[in-house]
Amino acid sequence: HHGPNIIHSKIPIRSIEDFKGRKMRVPGGMVAELFSAAGAKTTLLPGSEIFPALEKGTIDVADFVGPAINYALGFHQVTKYISMGPAGYMSIYQPVDLMDLTVGMKTWNALSPKMKQFVEMEVKSYSIEHFTKIQKADQEAWKKFEDAGTVVTRLSEEDVAAFTELAVPLWYKWANKDKTAAQVFKIQLDYMMSGSLGYVTPDMIKGQKLKWS
Repeated sequence: HHGPNIIHSKIPIRSIEDFKGRKMRVPGGMVAELFSAAGAKTTLLPGSEIFPALEKGTIDVADFVGPAINYALGFHQVTKYISMGPAGYMSIYQPVDLMDLTVGMKTWNALSPKMKQFVEMEVKSYSIEHFTKIQKADQEAWKKFEDAGTVVTRLSEEDVAAFTELAVPLWYKWANKDKTAAQVFKIQLDYMMSGSLGYVTPDMIKGQKLKWS
């Protein structure tokens, strides 16, 4: 995995209210449903189409990956603002991007034990190298955005609470799509409610139920 997704916009976004009516590029899925619930007019676009869409005014706001990649794509040329969460928040909706190597079980089981071990070691090695390099590149990119005149705006704690209220029903909607999703979500939920984090309270999920546990 690497850093958080960030939001680029042509207009300053300083509260959840500022998303209302804005044409916003999102990746789809739960993220799209969340920002739609917040009042944005969401549209799904591949990464390659974000720059021209911002340039032409087809969209006002765009969610994409982290600072290093987004700077390389030239987003600072077609937007003036980056919207972030409150100080200390990596992101209000996607603190990390996950990358994976997917192999079919039939193919995986056909590998020798030594080859399986080799693949696992190489994936782990690449993950560590990729993570450290993208963290460095992201920090360097923030200075580049600043030099380009990009302004970073931050949402408030109250905005985070408002987003969370919208998000909770969506968590359960997506978790209840199948048993595996519900089981994985339950692990995440337990962590969010644990003493380690305390991000979610019983009152916040009152009335919500998982079909499987």
